Amino acid sequence: MKKEIIISSNLENLCKVERLIDEVSEKCNLNSDIYGKVLVATVEAVNNSIVHGNKFIAEKEVIISILLQGSKLHIFVKDEGVGFDYDNVPDPTTPENIENISGRGVFLMKHLADSIVFYGNGSQIELIFNL
Repeated sequence: MKKEIIISSNLENLCKVERLIDEVSEKCNLNSDIYGKVLVATVEAVNNSIVHGNKFIAEKEVIISILLQGSKLHIFVKDEGVGFDYDNVPDPTTPENIENISGRGVFLMKHLADSIVFYGNGSQIELIFNL
């Protein structure tokens, strides 16, 4: 199974991502635990792409691709931003960062997905879930 949608950088489009995950969940018969992890991690990745990657520039797109390979679900999220230093993301659980409003997205994705891979400059992420 392979699915892909392209959305403009508007937070209102997150509902399209949620519908896509619902559709994939139904086709793959995901249990509620995996479904929740996939949904939250994917929405967080797309939100980061809209907010931080594409800086809310509506003309810039976010591409969400989903691929089921055997017992693994691969979700790719790519934006048109300049990327970021994904090797040096501050830990949101340390005392100096605990009260920061932002900065938890990558942390959440790392803990929800079974593995994540950043590509190039960080403008594309792959979330991998074991089914």
